Amino acid sequence: MKTYTIQEITTLFSLSSSTLRYYEQAGLLPKVERNSKKQRIYTQEHICRIQSILCFKRTGLPISKMLKFFSYESNLENNIDNIIQLLSDHEVMLKVKIEEIQKDLLHIHQKIEYYHQVKQSFEEHIEPPCFHNFKS
Repeated sequence: MKTYTIQEITTLFSLSSSTLRYYEQAGLLPKVERNSKKQRIYTQEHICRIQSILCFKRTGLPISKMLKFFSYESNLENNIDNIIQLLSDHEVMLKVKIEEIQKDLLHIHQKIEYYHQVKQSFEEHIEPPCFHNFKS
């Protein structure tokens, strides 16, 4: 079985060693063994877990729900419906957030267009446009 040092994991995921230790203390990264020199030893199972943690973190899933998910995952047969519900709820929240971000992106794009026109009006010594003309 291939194992990894904390340095290899931090490099692989661009994480600090303190973040990995935090994940371990929080219960998100269990069963981290140590070698004879008391150094942490990570396995492929840890790599898969870290990938999930980072996905959940990027998408805004709170640590408390990550802990629930991993708890459910450790007993799939009794918790499959809980897993599906937790992930489905998170998916709905993400879709709403994506819609909000798309609206914000459009607003920023409109601002960029507006300020290009304002700059052009300065250069041509004409009246600057009104921003309300750029809203859709």
